[in-house]
Amino acid sequence: MAKAARLVLVPVPEVGHLKPTVEMAKRLSSRFSITILVMHPLTDAWSPTMKSISTSAASTAIQFVELPPVKFSSDDGEDATSIFSRFIESQKSVVKDAITTHPSSLPIAAIIIDFFCTAMIDIAAEIGIPPYIYFTASAATLGLMLYLPTIDLTYPLEMENLASKGEMIKIPCLAFPLPPLAMPEPVLNKKRDGYKWFLHHARRFQEVKGIVINTFTELEPNAINAIFEGRCVPDHPTPAIYPVGPVLSVGKQEGHECIEWLDGQPQGSVVFLCFGSRGFFNKEQVMEIAAGLERSRHRFLWCLRSPPEGKYEPPRDADLGAMLPEGFLERAKGRGMVWPRWAPQAEILGHKAVGGFASHCGWNSCLESLCAGVPMLGWPLYAEQRFNAFEMTREVRVATEIRVGDGGMVGAEEVERGVRCLMGEDVEGRKVRERAREVKELGRRAREEGGSSRLALEALVKEFIKEIELVSN
Repeated sequence: MAKAARLVLVPVPEVGHLKPTVEMAKRLSSRFSITILVMHPLTDAWSPTMKSISTSAASTAIQFVELPPVKFSSDDGEDATSIFSRFIESQKSVVKDAITTHPSSLPIAAIIIDFFCTAMIDIAAEIGIPPYIYFTASAATLGLMLYLPTIDLTYPLEMENLASKGEMIKIPCLAFPLPPLAMPEPVLNKKRDGYKWFLHHARRFQEVKGIVINTFTELEPNAINAIFEGRCVPDHPTPAIYPVGPVLSVGKQEGHECIEWLDGQPQGSVVFLCFGSRGFFNKEQVMEIAAGLERSRHRFLWCLRSPPEGKYEPPRDADLGAMLPEGFLERAKGRGMVWPRWAPQAEILGHKAVGGFASHCGWNSCLESLCAGVPMLGWPLYAEQRFNAFEMTREVRVATEIRVGDGGMVGAEEVERGVRCLMGEDVEGRKVRERAREVKELGRRAREEGGSSRLALEALVKEFIKEIELVSN
């Protein structure tokens, strides 16, 4: 089918943001020509992974444009939200050049930006293109960000102070009051630049034509309804929202060693431990996890990575002999497998042998787990993961949560308790497993013809076509 218009997508140069952007592009590519602008990452260590994602998805309908590196530096001690926000600001000129000099003659229906890329709203205004946000986190996180200016005025104290007073935060997008320390990491300290940037992005959301969310209505009805009804932005109009998820990759890794090992395990017997593209633990914590797994006596597949060598760099492949207790691998033989590199998470979660998922609760991981019908043991590490873990545990009821001790450590006893609770036959374990199966079915229906996500995607496409018709007339 000949394409009548073009869409320009601008993701953050991070694996957890680029992958869902690419999958979203695939869903739009039957109707539009897609251009994805790929910024040069903060460190070259991520470049091979980014290149692999773009190369595997490139087609006649989806074109990747690699932007030239821009000189950028950060200060020691600067938090990640501040670094990424300033980094995106530095990309405005190369993004504008890439859009205005692109050889395509097709009109641009919209520019779709990552939620950290609100600086590109200025570029859209200069060129005269309607801006949309692709929100790769949860609808609850979006609701929180839209409501953040109100929270800023309502709760003048730091979250730590509120927690010490036993106060809870009431947010329209959640049915239950939120513990202050479950707020996303940038919101915890108002004095830091990360908080100011988070608030800045939240305020700019009101300037876009619409927000596309990688979720489905049946998963987060409280959040979707609160945003749609305008309760998260009490004093301003709320942009249109399009919950089109779950937007996930459906590719398969043929002959992967992890899959072959799982083929020999009983159905629903394995707990899978994996903590995202940036997740890692120090040796002391690894020792505690290993002892807890051994004591639990449950089967496990553990994706273990070593700490990164430098700032912004990904975790390294693990030296298992140096990181694990002596004799651990031998004692676990047949019952457990430790994989020291990247693993095909979505395919592993979809394997019949996997019955539980110990996860950092990044949003992509939550969606992959739920689409496979696998309950979670929430072990949040950074960013908005504590918030996600709270939502998965309290609101969606598909997870139990690890109890983190003083200094952020989780002892072997707690690892054992968490795994036994998730995988065992007590009431809590049975409930989250049953609920996870229900949510899997809800997600399947949402994607089907006439389902909520399919209808939202069709409404979004119609809006883009309308934009082109307005320009043409």
